[in-house]
Amino acid sequence: MSETAPKRYHPAHVVIHWLMALLVLLMLGVGKVVMPGVSPEDSQKVTILQSHAYIGGAIAVLLIIRLILRFTTKRPEPADAGNAFLNWTAKAVHFLLYLLLVGMAVSGLGLYQLANLPAVFSGAQPYPANFFDYLPRGGHGLFSWLLLGLVALHFGAAMYHQFIRRDNLLGRMWFGK
Repeated sequence: MSETAPKRYHPAHVVIHWLMALLVLLMLGVGKVVMPGVSPEDSQKVTILQSHAYIGGAIAVLLIIRLILRFTTKRPEPADAGNAFLNWTAKAVHFLLYLLLVGMAVSGLGLYQLANLPAVFSGAQPYPANFFDYLPRGGHGLFSWLLLGLVALHFGAAMYHQFIRRDNLLGRMWFGK
């Protein structure tokens, strides 16, 4: 980065980061905890799946906007963990977070199409007996577990910077001057 690198991310990037964080955690909770616990015969199952699909679509749109912002706005210098391996790991984790979010969006869209979810949502077709009958379901599940692990790692690293290194890393992804 240059000498003129800002100390904080652009406010639009901050809003999208925290909104995506909230939505991704919500989606992982719904996909890992709520949906498996609701019987396919329960009338709420379709509503939950519909919400899951539409929020997933919103995350995909936010991801596209975030990637555009990443390459069109000035960013702070990369954070320094005080260790070359940790600095490399941070870059790898951020790249993998983006990659897994793209994988989730693509596999989710594949499920949406192959399971004909618009017809399920309208009531014209019954709820699928087994989503594993559709190829993208395996990837969607695997990506979600990997994403959960990376989110935990990302959170842990942020807490390391904030409370052990005390370098106010979280301030970079918040509002202010």
